[in-house]
Amino acid sequence: MNLKLKRPIIFFDLETTGVDIVNDRIVEISMVKVGVDGSKDVKTRRINPECPIPAEATAVHGITDDDVRDAPTFRQIAKSLAAFIEGCDFGGFNSNRFDLPMLVEEFLRAGVDVDFSRRKFIDVQNIFHKKEQRTLVAAYRFYCDKDLVDAHSAEADTIATYEVLEAQIERYGDIGDTVEALAEFSTHGKTADFAGRIGYNDRGEEIFTFGKYRGRSVEEVFRAEPSYYTWMMDGDFPLYTKRVITEIRLRSKNTK
Repeated sequence: MNLKLKRPIIFFDLETTGVDIVNDRIVEISMVKVGVDGSKDVKTRRINPECPIPAEATAVHGITDDDVRDAPTFRQIAKSLAAFIEGCDFGGFNSNRFDLPMLVEEFLRAGVDVDFSRRKFIDVQNIFHKKEQRTLVAAYRFYCDKDLVDAHSAEADTIATYEVLEAQIERYGDIGDTVEALAEFSTHGKTADFAGRIGYNDRGEEIFTFGKYRGRSVEEVFRAEPSYYTWMMDGDFPLYTKRVITEIRLRSKNTK
Protein backbone atom coordinates (compact mmCIF):
# COMPACT_ATOMS: atom_id res chain seq x y z
CA MET A 1 0.00 0.00 0.00
CA ASN A 2 1.44 3.39 -1.05
CA LEU A 3 -0.64 5.41 1.42
CA LYS A 4 0.95 5.62 4.87
CA LEU A 5 -1.61 5.72 7.66
CA LYS A 6 -1.44 6.54 11.35
CA ARG A 7 -5.15 5.78 11.76
CA PRO A 8 -7.91 4.44 9.48
CA ILE A 9 -9.19 6.57 6.62
CA ILE A 10 -12.70 6.60 5.16
CA PHE A 11 -13.07 7.00 1.40
CA PHE A 12 -16.67 7.90 0.70
CA ASP A 13 -19.11 9.02 -1.97
CA LEU A 14 -22.69 10.28 -1.80
CA GLU A 15 -25.58 10.17 -4.20
CA THR A 16 -28.11 12.88 -3.43
CA THR A 17 -31.35 14.54 -4.46
CA GLY A 18 -29.34 17.52 -5.75
CA VAL A 19 -26.32 19.71 -5.13
CA ASP A 20 -27.73 22.13 -2.53
CA ILE A 21 -26.23 21.04 0.79
CA VAL A 22 -28.86 22.98 2.73
CA ASN A 23 -32.00 21.66 1.05
CA ASP A 24 -30.99 18.42 -0.69
CA ARG A 25 -30.56 15.03 0.98
CA ILE A 26 -28.48 11.85 0.69
CA VAL A 27 -30.07 8.87 -1.11
CA GLU A 28 -27.06 6.56 -1.10
CA ILE A 29 -23.81 6.50 0.82
CA SER A 30 -20.80 4.26 0.32
CA MET A 31 -17.76 4.13 2.54
CA VAL A 32 -14.53 2.18 2.30
CA LYS A 33 -12.66 2.14 5.60
CA VAL A 34 -8.97 1.47 4.90
CA GLY A 35 -7.10 0.26 7.95
CA VAL A 36 -3.50 1.00 8.87
CA ASP A 37 -2.68 -2.53 7.70
CA GLY A 38 -4.35 -1.97 4.31
CA SER A 39 -7.51 -3.92 5.15
CA LYS A 40 -10.76 -2.66 3.62
CA ASP A 41 -14.26 -2.61 5.12
CA VAL A 42 -16.89 -1.57 2.55
CA LYS A 43 -20.34 -0.35 3.59
CA THR A 44 -22.95 0.85 1.10
CA ARG A 45 -26.61 1.57 1.70
CA ARG A 46 -29.56 3.40 0.26
CA ILE A 47 -31.20 6.11 2.37
CA ASN A 48 -34.76 7.42 2.30
CA PRO A 49 -34.37 11.20 1.85
CA GLU A 50 -37.94 11.81 3.08
CA CYS A 51 -38.62 13.84 -0.04
CA PRO A 52 -39.13 13.12 -3.76
CA ILE A 53 -35.99 12.49 -5.81
CA PRO A 54 -36.00 14.89 -8.79
CA ALA A 55 -35.92 13.31 -12.24
CA GLU A 56 -32.70 15.14 -13.08
CA ALA A 57 -30.99 13.57 -10.05
CA THR A 58 -32.27 10.10 -10.97
CA ALA A 59 -30.90 10.64 -14.47
CA VAL A 60 -27.41 10.96 -12.92
CA HIS A 61 -27.36 8.15 -10.35
CA GLY A 62 -30.30 5.98 -11.41
CA ILE A 63 -31.92 5.89 -7.95
CA THR A 64 -35.70 6.39 -7.88
CA ASP A 65 -38.25 7.00 -5.15
CA ASP A 66 -39.24 3.32 -5.29
CA ASP A 67 -35.61 2.29 -4.69
CA VAL A 68 -35.48 4.09 -1.34
CA ARG A 69 -39.10 3.80 -0.22
CA ASP A 70 -38.30 1.11 2.37
CA ALA A 71 -34.76 2.29 3.12
CA PRO A 72 -33.90 3.82 6.52
CA THR A 73 -33.68 7.57 6.93
CA PHE A 74 -30.35 9.20 7.72
CA ARG A 75 -31.56 9.91 11.24
CA GLN A 76 -32.11 6.18 11.76
CA ILE A 77 -28.55 5.22 10.77
CA ALA A 78 -26.73 8.33 12.01
CA LYS A 79 -25.49 6.87 15.31
CA SER A 80 -24.19 3.62 13.78
CA LEU A 81 -22.57 5.61 10.97
CA ALA A 82 -20.92 7.94 13.49
CA ALA A 83 -19.50 4.90 15.29
CA PHE A 84 -18.15 3.49 12.00
CA ILE A 85 -16.25 6.69 11.15
CA GLU A 86 -15.03 7.41 14.70
CA GLY A 87 -11.32 8.24 14.78
CA CYS A 88 -10.93 8.16 10.98
CA ASP A 89 -9.63 10.65 8.45
CA PHE A 90 -11.50 11.13 5.15
CA GLY A 91 -10.86 10.93 1.43
CA GLY A 92 -13.07 11.47 -1.59
CA PHE A 93 -13.43 12.94 -5.06
CA ASN A 94 -14.66 16.55 -4.88
CA SER A 95 -15.42 15.68 -1.27
CA ASN A 96 -14.14 18.87 0.34
CA ARG A 97 -16.57 21.01 -1.66
CA PHE A 98 -19.62 18.78 -1.67
CA ASP A 99 -19.68 15.34 -0.02
CA LEU A 100 -18.14 16.41 3.29
CA PRO A 101 -20.33 19.52 3.82
CA MET A 102 -23.40 17.45 2.88
CA LEU A 103 -22.47 14.68 5.33
CA VAL A 104 -21.86 17.21 8.12
CA GLU A 105 -25.27 18.80 7.50
CA GLU A 106 -27.04 15.43 7.62
CA PHE A 107 -25.45 14.61 10.99
CA LEU A 108 -26.48 18.01 12.36
CA ARG A 109 -30.04 17.59 11.10
CA ALA A 110 -30.14 14.17 12.75
CA GLY A 111 -28.98 15.65 16.05
CA VAL A 112 -25.84 13.49 16.15
CA ASP A 113 -22.75 15.49 17.11
CA VAL A 114 -19.69 14.28 15.19
CA ASP A 115 -16.44 16.15 15.81
CA PHE A 116 -14.73 16.67 12.46
CA SER A 117 -12.31 19.29 13.75
CA ARG A 118 -9.37 16.91 14.27
CA ARG A 119 -9.85 14.93 11.05
CA LYS A 120 -7.74 15.25 7.91
CA PHE A 121 -9.47 15.48 4.52
CA ILE A 122 -7.92 14.35 1.25
CA ASP A 123 -9.68 15.51 -1.91
CA VAL A 124 -8.40 13.30 -4.73
CA GLN A 125 -10.03 15.56 -7.32
CA ASN A 126 -7.95 18.52 -6.17
CA ILE A 127 -4.75 16.49 -6.53
CA PHE A 128 -5.90 15.39 -9.97
CA HIS A 129 -6.83 18.91 -11.10
CA LYS A 130 -3.54 20.32 -9.89
CA LYS A 131 -1.70 17.64 -11.82
CA GLU A 132 -3.79 16.63 -14.82
CA GLN A 133 -7.10 18.59 -15.10
CA ARG A 134 -9.54 15.70 -15.75
CA THR A 135 -12.71 13.98 -14.40
CA LEU A 136 -12.99 10.84 -12.24
CA VAL A 137 -13.71 8.58 -15.24
CA ALA A 138 -10.69 10.00 -17.05
CA ALA A 139 -8.62 9.88 -13.86
CA TYR A 140 -9.39 6.19 -13.40
CA ARG A 141 -8.41 5.46 -16.98
CA PHE A 142 -5.32 7.69 -16.77
CA TYR A 143 -3.93 6.40 -13.47
CA CYS A 144 -5.27 2.86 -13.29
CA ASP A 145 -5.56 2.04 -17.02
CA LYS A 146 -9.08 0.73 -16.45
CA ASP A 147 -12.56 1.87 -17.47
CA LEU A 148 -14.86 2.90 -14.63
CA VAL A 149 -17.88 0.62 -14.87
CA ASP A 150 -21.07 1.87 -13.16
CA ALA A 151 -19.85 5.46 -12.87
CA HIS A 152 -22.12 7.48 -10.52
CA SER A 153 -22.74 4.37 -8.48
CA ALA A 154 -21.59 5.43 -5.00
CA GLU A 155 -19.67 2.22 -4.35
CA ALA A 156 -17.96 2.12 -7.75
CA ASP A 157 -16.94 5.78 -7.46
CA THR A 158 -15.69 5.30 -3.89
CA ILE A 159 -13.50 2.31 -4.69
CA ALA A 160 -12.20 4.02 -7.84
CA THR A 161 -11.29 7.11 -5.82
CA TYR A 162 -9.16 5.07 -3.42
CA GLU A 163 -7.42 3.30 -6.32
CA VAL A 164 -6.74 6.63 -8.04
CA LEU A 165 -5.15 8.03 -4.86
CA GLU A 166 -2.91 4.98 -4.57
CA ALA A 167 -1.77 5.53 -8.17
CA GLN A 168 -1.27 9.27 -7.59
CA ILE A 169 1.03 8.61 -4.62
CA GLU A 170 3.08 6.26 -6.76
CA ARG A 171 3.23 8.65 -9.72
CA TYR A 172 3.90 11.96 -7.94
CA GLY A 173 6.80 11.95 -5.53
CA ASP A 174 6.12 15.54 -4.43
CA ILE A 175 2.59 15.13 -3.02
CA GLY A 176 3.62 12.90 -0.10
CA ASP A 177 2.23 9.62 1.11
CA THR A 178 0.85 10.50 4.53
CA VAL A 179 -2.65 11.72 5.28
CA GLU A 180 -1.25 15.00 6.61
CA ALA A 181 0.74 15.77 3.44
CA LEU A 182 -2.02 14.70 1.09
CA ALA A 183 -4.67 16.67 2.96
CA GLU A 184 -2.46 19.76 2.78
CA PHE A 185 -1.80 19.29 -0.94
CA SER A 186 -5.44 18.63 -1.83
CA THR A 187 -6.86 21.63 0.06
CA HIS A 188 -7.42 24.85 -1.88
CA GLY A 189 -7.43 27.00 1.23
CA LYS A 190 -8.28 26.73 4.90
CA THR A 191 -11.82 27.67 5.86
CA ALA A 192 -13.61 27.86 9.18
CA ASP A 193 -16.71 26.07 7.86
CA PHE A 194 -17.04 23.18 5.43
CA ALA A 195 -19.14 25.16 2.94
CA GLY A 196 -16.35 27.73 2.52
CA ARG A 197 -18.42 30.76 3.49
CA ILE A 198 -16.03 31.74 6.30
CA GLY A 199 -12.30 31.86 5.55
CA TYR A 200 -9.20 33.29 7.20
CA ASN A 201 -7.02 36.31 6.49
CA ASP A 202 -3.24 36.49 6.85
CA ARG A 203 -3.62 37.17 10.58
CA GLY A 204 -5.70 34.04 11.14
CA GLU A 205 -8.91 36.01 11.68
CA GLU A 206 -12.21 34.67 10.33
CA ILE A 207 -13.45 36.62 7.31
CA PHE A 208 -16.44 36.43 4.98
CA THR A 209 -15.70 34.87 1.58
CA PHE A 210 -18.94 36.05 -0.05
CA GLY A 211 -21.33 38.97 -0.37
CA LYS A 212 -20.97 42.65 0.39
CA TYR A 213 -18.59 41.99 3.28
CA ARG A 214 -16.28 39.65 1.36
CA GLY A 215 -12.80 39.86 2.90
CA ARG A 216 -14.05 41.64 6.03
CA SER A 217 -13.57 40.33 9.56
CA VAL A 218 -16.65 38.45 10.78
CA GLU A 219 -16.23 39.84 14.30
CA GLU A 220 -15.96 43.43 13.04
CA VAL A 221 -19.03 43.09 10.82
CA PHE A 222 -21.14 41.61 13.62
CA ARG A 223 -20.08 44.40 15.97
CA ALA A 224 -20.90 47.11 13.41
CA GLU A 225 -24.03 45.46 12.05
CA PRO A 226 -25.55 42.89 14.47
CA SER A 227 -28.49 42.42 12.12
CA TYR A 228 -26.15 40.71 9.62
CA TYR A 229 -25.76 37.83 12.08
CA THR A 230 -29.54 37.60 12.40
CA TRP A 231 -29.89 37.66 8.62
CA MET A 232 -27.49 34.76 8.26
CA MET A 233 -29.12 32.72 11.03
CA ASP A 234 -32.54 33.21 9.40
CA GLY A 235 -31.16 32.63 5.92
CA ASP A 236 -30.55 29.60 3.73
CA PHE A 237 -27.06 28.85 5.09
CA PRO A 238 -25.72 25.43 6.16
CA LEU A 239 -26.23 24.50 9.80
CA TYR A 240 -22.49 24.13 10.34
CA THR A 241 -21.86 27.64 8.98
CA LYS A 242 -24.45 28.95 11.43
CA ARG A 243 -22.70 27.10 14.25
CA VAL A 244 -19.36 28.69 13.29
CA ILE A 245 -20.67 32.26 13.13
CA THR A 246 -22.47 31.75 16.45
CA GLU A 247 -19.21 30.65 18.08
CA ILE A 248 -17.48 33.74 16.63
CA ARG A 249 -20.25 36.02 17.90
CA LEU A 250 -20.18 34.51 21.40
CA ARG A 251 -16.39 34.71 21.51
CA SER A 252 -16.56 38.35 20.49
CA LYS A 253 -19.03 39.15 23.28
CA ASN A 254 -16.89 37.37 25.86
CA THR A 255 -13.77 39.35 24.92
CA LYS A 256 -15.37 42.77 25.20
